[in-house]
Amino acid sequence: MSFTLSQSALPVFETGLNALSAVLGKAASFAEAKKIEEAILLNTRLAPDMFNLCRQVQIATDMAKNGSARAAGHEAPRRDDTETTFAQLQERIADTISYLKTLEAAAINASPDARMTFPLGRANKGEMAKDAYVTHFVLPNFYFHVTTAYAILRHCGVEIGKMDFLGNIPMQRTPV
Repeated sequence: MSFTLSQSALPVFETGLNALSAVLGKAASFAEAKKIEEAILLNTRLAPDMFNLCRQVQIATDMAKNGSARAAGHEAPRRDDTETTFAQLQERIADTISYLKTLEAAAINASPDARMTFPLGRANKGEMAKDAYVTHFVLPNFYFHVTTAYAILRHCGVEIGKMDFLGNIPMQRTPV
């Protein structure tokens, strides 16, 4: 049995988005406990030329949703980037996970060598084989934005660690 494109992406997106949701939940609790306005955390960035936390979450969800939809040969539902609260970002993540569950694995797995054209920002387009698009463009971009969101919150003092980032990965722990 071979490992399919859908198996390499969909579970990664779901696990990563659920972990991101849990991290945002901890951030909301942190803000409440420390009496910090949510907007302060949501607008924090690691460097002046980087996107803020809110935008990192928006891009991570878009990577998962749009990348998977394109691989399946679909147009993903568009979403306005208007979130300004942790609750709204949580809703966006939940909506993305729900959408991913509607995609058929067979459509994603079909024709892995087929050439795809996709947007690179507002003015440019990229082209590559579907399997390369998912594994070398979508997945790394997804991880970059999830990692950056995690790093912003850790930098702000939210008590999160590696296991929060990894989320509920399918793993069995055994004593050494």
